[in-house]
Amino acid sequence: MTRLRRDPFVVQTVRSTAAATLSFVVALWLSPEAAPLTAPLTALLVVQVTLYSTLTTSLRRVNSVVVGVLIAIAFSVLVGLSWWSLALIILASLLVGRLVKVEEFIPEVAISAMLVLGVTQVGYTAWARVLETLIGAAVGLLFNLLLAAPVWVDTAGESIEDLARRMRRLLLDVAEEFAGAPPVERAAARLHEARRLDNDVADVDGALRTAEDSLRFNPRVKEGLLHRIVLRTGLDTLEICAVVLRVLTRTLTDLAKARAGEELLPRPTALALQETAQHTADAFVSFAVLVTAPGSEAAEAAETRLAGELRAARARRDGTADLLLALALREPERWQLYGALLAEIDRILDELDPEHRGRRLMEELDRHTRERRRLLKSRNGRARTEA
Repeated sequence: MTRLRRDPFVVQTVRSTAAATLSFVVALWLSPEAAPLTAPLTALLVVQVTLYSTLTTSLRRVNSVVVGVLIAIAFSVLVGLSWWSLALIILASLLVGRLVKVEEFIPEVAISAMLVLGVTQVGYTAWARVLETLIGAAVGLLFNLLLAAPVWVDTAGESIEDLARRMRRLLLDVAEEFAGAPPVERAAARLHEARRLDNDVADVDGALRTAEDSLRFNPRVKEGLLHRIVLRTGLDTLEICAVVLRVLTRTLTDLAKARAGEELLPRPTALALQETAQHTADAFVSFAVLVTAPGSEAAEAAETRLAGELRAARARRDGTADLLLALALREPERWQLYGALLAEIDRILDELDPEHRGRRLMEELDRHTRERRRLLKSRNGRARTEA
């Protein structure tokens, strides 16, 4: 039951159904129509998972319906309904919808105009439709204000941690391959597995966008901007590491082709690489826990674990570098592959470093501050011009 309450789809379904039903009941009292279905339809489209998306959607939805009704009234006075007037009203509605910037509700402008134009008593029906639209939008807004939508930070955090665990498992699996003589087909399968991480990153990005919207305009959340930046920069870091993992699996595949069934690395070198990969893989999870930590104490504990794992990985990495250098000197024709292994591990360690992350957070905060100042100056400039 707890899991269902935290599922965005379940919450969206329940909230939309309740808001649509309530708006229909209110419209039955206030609208002159016998079946005021525009109100529940509007509420159904307006009520979103987050308060921010509900507010923005409501404005665009109401705007699109009102514009469509006004176009229908104008056409009914001038021409009436025929095949060519229908074509003109659709064309005009789509063009005007683009001009008034209702975005995804551009077709709604034409739909509203056609529905109103097809009725005999245009004026009466038009304003009834506007009233029902306003009822549905108002109920949707009040529904989200009084019964605030959940903050989806925890759900996004779980998605980020799940992604980090999948990346950890893949890195460990790849490191195990270096200790044996995997066929090219199995090495290529690891490469395909790394490529599938792109889909996982896209899924996490969707969950994170919902979480970011849930933090906007939410009175229960303090420092919403900081929360959004922490989660977003954390996902950006994991996405970069996923790309590096894909390159690492590419190196594994190339080395398997070059070795043609022989052991990829001597046993001491393979064991050193595996130990380095173990600490690096554990750092993925510690990094994700640090990014999604709910409080300062949990964040400090996660940062301590992450720093320890990175120190251990770098210490083992130095020994691995000496072994790979010796191997490259013995087999100079493959030095690029051995060097690539080390470079890819170094890139992951650098991306997960807390100092690197701190600089990225400060850069993002500075960028948002500059953007806010730019928007404020632009608004003040327009206000002075209008005055």
